Amino acid sequence: MQGFQWLRTGVLAALASGAAFAAVPAQAQGALVMYCGVQEEWCRAMSTAFERDTGIKVAMTRKSAGEIYAQLKAESANPRGDIWWGGTGDPHLQAAEEGLTLEYESPVNKDLHDWALSQWKAAQKRSVGIYAGALGFGFNTQQIKQKGLNEPKCWADLLDPKLKDDVQVADPNSSGTAYNLLATVVQLMGEEKGFDYLKKLHKNVSQYTKSGAAPAKAASLGETAVGIVFIHDAVVFAVQGDPIKAVAPCEGTGYEIGSMSIIKGARNLDNAKKFYDWALTPAAQALAAPAKSYQVPSNKNSTVPPQAPKMSEMKMIDYDFVKYGSSAERTRLLTKWDKEVKALPK
Repeated sequence: MQGFQWLRTGVLAALASGAAFAAVPAQAQGALVMYCGVQEEWCRAMSTAFERDTGIKVAMTRKSAGEIYAQLKAESANPRGDIWWGGTGDPHLQAAEEGLTLEYESPVNKDLHDWALSQWKAAQKRSVGIYAGALGFGFNTQQIKQKGLNEPKCWADLLDPKLKDDVQVADPNSSGTAYNLLATVVQLMGEEKGFDYLKKLHKNVSQYTKSGAAPAKAASLGETAVGIVFIHDAVVFAVQGDPIKAVAPCEGTGYEIGSMSIIKGARNLDNAKKFYDWALTPAAQALAAPAKSYQVPSNKNSTVPPQAPKMSEMKMIDYDFVKYGSSAERTRLLTKWDKEVKALPK
């Protein structure tokens, strides 16, 4: 995919510790309500660091991207949140299209990679890319060996009857990860063949989780043989020594542009803009790896964690974020998935 060529040559070193607002006295500077779409540990690291650097108190809620989108829609007449940070870009684009988020141009935009700015342009300036991650799966090496299977390398391998009730993936209605899978399969295989694949996969799915990252943990614990996730979520458990191996499927795969948006009607708008600018700095993005999050950061000057999947070496599809992030297409695909896949008997 174009835009990831820079990964082959490396990136500049991260800036020294201390974010852009470190000089602000740590006294009461107001409040910020943040809806966070990444893993809890990273959400808390961001909240704590921003409070420390600015004195602004953060009230943080962690949910999956699809859940946050639904909450924004439900609260649109009386918004309670200020900033939506993290989660796959598709629901951010849908929220932008429906007028649930605000236009904003950060002065840090000049330091961002093209793929991050492509999200900002697609969202009509209402969302921006903060990280990128490739879709794939993680498998438990011990479980696969016990089943007498060769190590799965492709999407097709997940249809093996020996994996019946031993694959986990999230529900695309709540999870941006799973919606990314749905949109990826449709783009990779065509809609008819893509849905045929998902129907066959359904036979092997033990449960559709709420959180997109949950199947990786289940695979690491041996609760399932395979978890379909963003590859960096599987890497987390591989790094800590669990018997899990991450795979970029041989046929090709999609990817996410994790995003950030300011919520329309934000009660703490100025603080939301401060967080937005701060979150795009190398110092803020450097908080990811210590929080066991190994996505590729959007600032050109940020250090890519050495554990981050090398997207430049993967077979990536030309993911159409505009089409599959649109309200009409998301609604159509999710409705079709509910009726034709999830409703199927096991």
